[in-house]
Formats: sequence, structure tokens, C-alpha cells
Amino acid sequence: MLRSLCSTFLMYSRIPVPKVEWKEDNRRYALGFFPLIGAVIGGLLIIWRIVCDYLDIGQNLFSAVAVLLPVLVTGGIHLDGFCDVCDARASYADREKRLEIMADPHIGSFAAIKLCLYLILQAGLFTQVTEADTTAVIACGYVLSRALSALTAVTFNSAKSSGTLQSFVKPSDKKITLVMAGAFITASAASAAVIMPVQGLSAIVTAALVLVWHRYSAYRDFGGITGDLCGWFLQMCEIALLVAAVFTERLCLS
Repeated sequence: MLRSLCSTFLMYSRIPVPKVEWKEDNRRYALGFFPLIGAVIGGLLIIWRIVCDYLDIGQNLFSAVAVLLPVLVTGGIHLDGFCDVCDARASYADREKRLEIMADPHIGSFAAIKLCLYLILQAGLFTQVTEADTTAVIACGYVLSRALSALTAVTFNSAKSSGTLQSFVKPSDKKITLVMAGAFITASAASAAVIMPVQGLSAIVTAALVLVWHRYSAYRDFGGITGDLCGWFLQMCEIALLVAAVFTERLCLS
């Protein structure tokens, strides 16, 4: 379990942990621990909100750091997947060509455009997050998105028989991973609903809708999922949860 935990943080974060040997036994439960990285990001976001309130730091700086935190923790690995999928879909090529484009380490113009738009929108939305409770709901979303991503990794069809995702899926204990992912989904969703019932429920429904769209579009365009598609889903889920939390709060206040 501890070696799997270290494998998760070594692969999906830049948080220093003890190095473990890269072998299948050490990745057996790695996907199940994936949501803990979201818990770190969420915790840092809440701490930053508290610091901003205490020091009377303005919303622009709060927003900038809020956008920066996930990138600092993860190294941008999921944004990389988001960019690869954007390039592949923008090509309107056949399925095999799209998979080839996703495997290309270079970024294309369409990905650059969509990445800029994504970060601008994310920063703009965070300028509207002024309450600690709303911040906590969004923090729960970082755990929820990764728990759902782990769930899809072991239950959805794979578009490729090899790749980074498969190096974690193939050796995983699927039953235990599903139990762990289910526990994180339940805990994060319940926490969001308890903290702010309306905003929390809207975030949960939004995450479910993004999940359904992810499965449909991944199967339609690629015949299954890949590591890049999991990254795309995670980014889309997180910004959708942010939209839901912000606009639901505004509707409740109006």
C-alpha cells in the first residue's frame, strides 16, 4: 500500500516522496490513491483563501495563485493531456490518426489557443470565489475529479493496449481500486453537499454530466480512453465544477 501511494505521488505530482522501484507490484493500488493528490491541492487552496482573508489580499492575486496551485502540485501533467486531446480532436482525422497526434510530444496551435482560453476562464472564475465555504466546495472537487478519473481508468474500455495509463491499469487490483475510488467519491461529494447543500449538489450533478459526456466522446472519437483523455476529463471536470459553484452561489444570493 505504501509503495503504491509513493508510486501515485511520483507519477502524478511533484511532491517529494520516497522513491520506489518501478515495477507492477508497486502500482497495484496506485490509482486508488490518486484522489489524495486532489486533497493536497484542495487543502492548499483553502489555506490560500484563509491567508488572503487574513492579509486582505485582493481577488486578482488569489485567483492567480489558485490557478497556479494545481500546476505546481502536478507539474501540469493533466494540462498536457488536455492539450494533446484538443489537438487530436481539432484535426478531424480518423481514429488512428488522432491517437498518433495525441502521442506526439509537441503542442499544436489549437491546443495552445484552447489552453489559453481555459486558463483565462479559470482565472476569471476564481476572482468570483470570495467565500471560504465556496472555496471548500471547489476543494472537494479536486478530490472528486480524480476519484472519477480513477473509476473510469479501470472500468472504461482502453483505446490502446499500451501507454502510461495502461502501466497503472494492468497491474491494478481493480476491485480494491473501485472500492477506494467509490469511498473518495462518496466522501468528497458528501462533504461538498454538507458544506453548502445547493452548491455542493450542483457540483455533483455537473461532475456526473461531464463524466457521461467524457465516456460518449471518448468512445466516439477514440474507441476508448487513454491517459491523455483522462487528463482532459480531469481538467474539464474541474472547470465545470468551478462554474457550477460560482454561478450557483450567485443565483442563491440574487
